[in-house]
Amino acid sequence: MHRLILSMQNNVSSEAVKLAFKQNGDFIVTVIENPQEVAERCYGLAATALLMEVTGYTPYKIEERMKIRSEVKRHSPHCKIVLMVDENSMPKVAEDVKQAKRDGLIDQFIYGSTSASYLVALMDAL
Repeated sequence: MHRLILSMQNNVSSEAVKLAFKQNGDFIVTVIENPQEVAERCYGLAATALLMEVTGYTPYKIEERMKIRSEVKRHSPHCKIVLMVDENSMPKVAEDVKQAKRDGLIDQFIYGSTSASYLVALMDAL
């Protein structure tokens, strides 16, 4: 069973993603609405993976997400970090996310245009 923390800008989207995980995989999903609580909750819930949306808006920018990533890794080094980005509306942000993967800062990235079933399969395989 995977313990997944989900942090997205849009609450409606996060609930849809949460539902996809519950219906298609073996996940306990916790949605964290306040980005400032993500790292602490990852540690407190013994998360096995953290899925964060990256946008061009504070507090969801890549720099802010990397700070959360560092905090999570300090206390929960085995927690997998995955970033999701809309590659169509934010190509520059998508390139920054892809670079974070190349640099070994995150375990995986996924584009927003990816199907829900692929997202679940990808997270299950981490």
